[in-house]
Amino acid sequence: MHLKNGVGVLPVNLIRTIAIVFVILLHASTQPYTDIELMSTQGVQIWWASNVYNSLSRVCIPLFVMLTGALLLQPSKADEPIKVFFKKRWTRLGVPVIFWAFVYFVWASIVNGKILPFDNSLLALLTGPGPYYHFWYLYLLFGMYLLTPVLRIILKYADKHILRYTFVLWFLGTAVVPLLTLFGQFYLNENFFIFTGWIGYFVIGAYLTRVQIKPSFLITGLVGGLLWTIIGTYLVIGSLGESYSQFFYDGFSINMIIASTALFLLLLSIPSNLQKSMEKNCLIQLVSANTLPIYLFHVIVLESLQNGYFGFTLKISSMNPFIAIPLSATLTFFISLAVILPLKKIPYVNKIIG
Repeated sequence: MHLKNGVGVLPVNLIRTIAIVFVILLHASTQPYTDIELMSTQGVQIWWASNVYNSLSRVCIPLFVMLTGALLLQPSKADEPIKVFFKKRWTRLGVPVIFWAFVYFVWASIVNGKILPFDNSLLALLTGPGPYYHFWYLYLLFGMYLLTPVLRIILKYADKHILRYTFVLWFLGTAVVPLLTLFGQFYLNENFFIFTGWIGYFVIGAYLTRVQIKPSFLITGLVGGLLWTIIGTYLVIGSLGESYSQFFYDGFSINMIIASTALFLLLLSIPSNLQKSMEKNCLIQLVSANTLPIYLFHVIVLESLQNGYFGFTLKISSMNPFIAIPLSATLTFFISLAVILPLKKIPYVNKIIG
């Protein structure tokens, strides 16, 4: 699947595939290792491996959100009836979320021994983050869908200068002000900047399809942002403590905004003939068409590998972590795909799993 945009072709399949691979790598790199002494040689090695892969993969959700904005907020879609829009979204997301929520409530009771009464399970599903940690993104999707009809109209008629002004406000409130808190007692009332959070990525995704920047600048931004994440995390923990360990991993940090938008624009700037070739790749097409069920299912596969349910155990501490993390992510990816694809060929089941 590829769509025309202001600079050429929007490589939907490629972006989805890269994003879901990074999601799996992220979760493979953040598995706990409580049985290892943190200051031992092995503990330090595991920390650095986790930090490197964690930092590299944090662009995953920003990529997904920007792609969603690029697809849903195009001016040409502003006239779509609200009822039609939400009917499509419910078919695409509503039923699979309910199904997988039930699966994960059962999984949580089997693996973690957390047996919840029905009313508590329903409350967890309604209030979030739901039955498992990765469900948080689904609530974000629902929130973006609720705003889409309004944002479509705004983007259709908004002047480009107004949009740029809005993005500056978002960047200042989302990334710059929090960074200043690291350097002393600086504090600015949170109500001063109210346009913050994921909504900025959502809107800027549609805007970036009309932007062109030299690839050399984008590569510099991507590499610089990722290195900033890796090294900045090490430095901030060393100087301010473990409580700041997530500061530069955050999707709203300056480094992650730079790295994520740079990668998004780099993918858009790939020559059209090469983009089309990639978009037609069978594996990329299969992954793109199944990113939702892979996203929802992969945690079960990852934990099965860690707990030895496949007859062998693959944990971050079971071998060199620089090998264990990508190996675990690779196996999780292909096992998830191998399970999902046959299920998608079964009538009715394909609609239930996503």
